[in-house]
Amino acid sequence: MYGRALVPDDFQVPERLVGPGWHLRMLSVGDLDKDFEAVIESSDRLRGLFGPDSTWPDGVTKDEDLIDLAWHQREFTIRHSFAYTVMAADESRCLGCMYIFPSERRGYDAKVFYWVRSGADAEARDAELGQQVRDWLAARWPFSAVAYPGRDQAWAAWQALPLKSWV
Repeated sequence: MYGRALVPDDFQVPERLVGPGWHLRMLSVGDLDKDFEAVIESSDRLRGLFGPDSTWPDGVTKDEDLIDLAWHQREFTIRHSFAYTVMAADESRCLGCMYIFPSERRGYDAKVFYWVRSGADAEARDAELGQQVRDWLAARWPFSAVAYPGRDQAWAAWQALPLKSWV
């Protein structure tokens, strides 16, 4: 777990972001079945999401996913990081996830990762989600600089940035 709150105590963390046919809400252990299905189906898209050497979700079990979801849920409630599930509007299906973590690199308050479930229109859905998340973070969150490692910042450039003193 991260050792400090990512947002001020008086900041009201947004509960939802609504898009066409989907919404973001806090990821929780209650999402296990839908999340696990989406992760397994999308494993080729997810490999490398969190870094060039990341092999997640290769070999992940349902029990390990439950542990991850519990960690994300706890981090959200203590305001250290924020994991959102992207759900179909009717909650029938997990369409992806979005994560807001503290940045360990100087010059950035937070780093954001997101993914969408594999499928024929995955690239278009990824672009749509990415734009909506960026707009939402700029309008509703208290960050002055948000990084999107592996997207806006190439991994080599991101890893070359100096670390913050608390890391």
